[in-house]
Amino acid sequence: MSSYFTDLAQQYIDGEWRPGTGSWDIIDFNPYDNEKLASVTIATADEVDAAYRAAERAQKQWAATNPYARRAVFEKALRLVEEREEEISEAIVAELGGTRLKAAFELHLAKEFLREVVHLALRPEGRIIPSPVDGKENRVYRVPVGVVGVISPFNFPFLLSLKSVAPALALGNGVVLKPHQNTPIVGGTLVAKLFEDAGLPGGLLNVVVTDIAEIGDAFIEHPVPKVISFTGSDKVGRHVATVCAAHFKRSVLELGGNSALVVLDDADVDYAVDAAVFSRYVHQGQVCMAANRVLVDRAVADEFTEKFVAKVRTLKTGDPRDPSTVIGPVINSSQADAVSGVVDQALAEGATALVHGTVTDNLVEPSVLTGLPADSALLRQEVFGPVAFLVPFDGEEEAVRLVNDTPYGLSGAVHTADVERGVNFAKRIDTGMFHVNDGTVHDEPIVPFGGEKHSGVGRLNGDTMLDAFTTQKWISVQHGRSGFPF
Repeated sequence: MSSYFTDLAQQYIDGEWRPGTGSWDIIDFNPYDNEKLASVTIATADEVDAAYRAAERAQKQWAATNPYARRAVFEKALRLVEEREEEISEAIVAELGGTRLKAAFELHLAKEFLREVVHLALRPEGRIIPSPVDGKENRVYRVPVGVVGVISPFNFPFLLSLKSVAPALALGNGVVLKPHQNTPIVGGTLVAKLFEDAGLPGGLLNVVVTDIAEIGDAFIEHPVPKVISFTGSDKVGRHVATVCAAHFKRSVLELGGNSALVVLDDADVDYAVDAAVFSRYVHQGQVCMAANRVLVDRAVADEFTEKFVAKVRTLKTGDPRDPSTVIGPVINSSQADAVSGVVDQALAEGATALVHGTVTDNLVEPSVLTGLPADSALLRQEVFGPVAFLVPFDGEEEAVRLVNDTPYGLSGAVHTADVERGVNFAKRIDTGMFHVNDGTVHDEPIVPFGGEKHSGVGRLNGDTMLDAFTTQKWISVQHGRSGFPF
């Protein structure tokens, strides 16, 4: 594992590993013990330009490459992930404080997505469309957009970088990836190394480790990329979308959430408790689909609350390298402070702490709060940490109103003994995804993934990758001669 942080602490531009030329370094810390893992001299706007120009040069030949030949790269990449699974897992634990369970979860999904991407290279199909003009043949081709810029987050950096990078490449595009500053290796240069070793031609994938303090909007304003795929907060996503629109680029935005897990009066309470605890506390709650709010019908609220609190108290907080640890560190001290601030604000507003976790450096123990005022802003925002809000309700109508009373619309879940009751409930919720009798945290390679409202624009996975990373081109052929009015 250590060699990853030593060898990959560089920029990867035009098929070459090179140091950045910026005037300062990004220091990569282990969030559990603050050990320095790596130091990366940042990329400048000139290097961002070099990366995009390299991708632009390499892309034309790659797009013309037989898709069966392109497919072989992703088959090799999948084999490499399988061979290096333990090393990559160790890197996930070290760089982002992921537990062993979380690392296994992320790698499982990454392999599933690569298996799907192997087939994606062969998916684009053209069409012949009828014409009202005699002798006219309308051909519609599905072609790569050209170059895609990818900005990935810190919470599932390996998976969420691959999730845009691999499909964009498979469909014939070049890519420039900018990983989050807290996960430059797992979310960035490790991905580059994987594809370099899988035989991807140099220049097609470039990774720039940098910061907006250095490059401003250069990454998204640059004239080469036609699509920017961004995963992160809605605040930054709004800015990305605005800049993209001003430069006539397409943006694919996978943003935050404020998901609710709803327990109806006929639910299996024990099962709902298990689903809710996982949905809130997986990876310290640093998941866009996490169940910020747990809504429980008053008919089962006492039983659910007692069992939920008891289970949360069993969750071990500590060293993510310990296989028994469920709650590892949050990503950095500012995130720990933000989560503490949420708890303090909730208590100041009159909430009751059924579990009040302590904070030690970046280790934030889980908290469970109830009695938050109905008009509290905390019930409508994303909380990226191990804090659950329990909210009682009276009947389905109130539950639907409460679930929808947020600017977000990413995921959610409902628990009920009647599956069709659950489906009808789900249809009334303004989200991109909703799950009946399950958790809120799900992602599958061929099911459209994305949100409504402030949770994003566009979808990823399966056939939606074609909409994200290709465009359609109409070429008509006139057999015979057209008639012209002058």
